[in-house]
Amino acid sequence: MSKQLMRSGTSIGPIAREAKEAESNADFIHKLAIAKKATSESEYWIELLRQSGYIEKQQFISIFSGYDRNRKTLEFYNYNFQE
Repeated sequence: MSKQLMRSGTSIGPIAREAKEAESNADFIHKLAIAKKATSESEYWIELLRQSGYIEKQQFISIFSGYDRNRKTLEFYNYNFQE
């Protein structure tokens, strides 16, 4: 599970950075949607790690809140740049 979190969690930043170099508005929106999916996947793995007892409640709250902020930010940009 932690390897899955590492894979999905570390892909968000590069994908979001790639969006800055998008070739069009549609490309930008598409890349943000991919980053949002990776964020959602990461949230899933964090929840599973918590439910399995692999991480403590305070760790979960701290980590999850960061991903929650990222997801909300991506949703904001995705909504505001829709064609």
